[in-house]
Amino acid sequence: MGIVEWSNSLYSVKHDEFDLHHKKLLDFINDLHDSMMSGKGKETLEKILNELRDYTEYHFLAEEQQLKKANYPDFLIHQREHQNLIHKLNDLIEDYHNNRMEVSIETSKFLKEWLFGHIQGSDKKYVSYLK
Repeated sequence: MGIVEWSNSLYSVKHDEFDLHHKKLLDFINDLHDSMMSGKGKETLEKILNELRDYTEYHFLAEEQQLKKANYPDFLIHQREHQNLIHKLNDLIEDYHNNRMEVSIETSKFLKEWLFGHIQGSDKKYVSYLK
């Protein structure tokens, strides 16, 4: 059982493609949490973090293309948030490689809060611009 379940009322940005992307990102976080709960977190952390970063980059690129096309007024701010989030994921991966990061439930909780904080805080602001 993952750390969080998708809720349309909480997380949907009313854009089918991006909701699908967000659900996929949630799956990565739930996979990490489930691996840790079964004692396999250390074995799977690097793979899941890399996949999460790669898919996040893919999603951010698609989102930014749509926001730019829609002339979203806060595009540069949103893009900067994306860059900061990717940087944070790269830091986590680097910390893992340098044995500075514990494999813990706190890691998956942070990632969950990071993802849904961004969706609920920043992504919800663009909903009316993509309709």
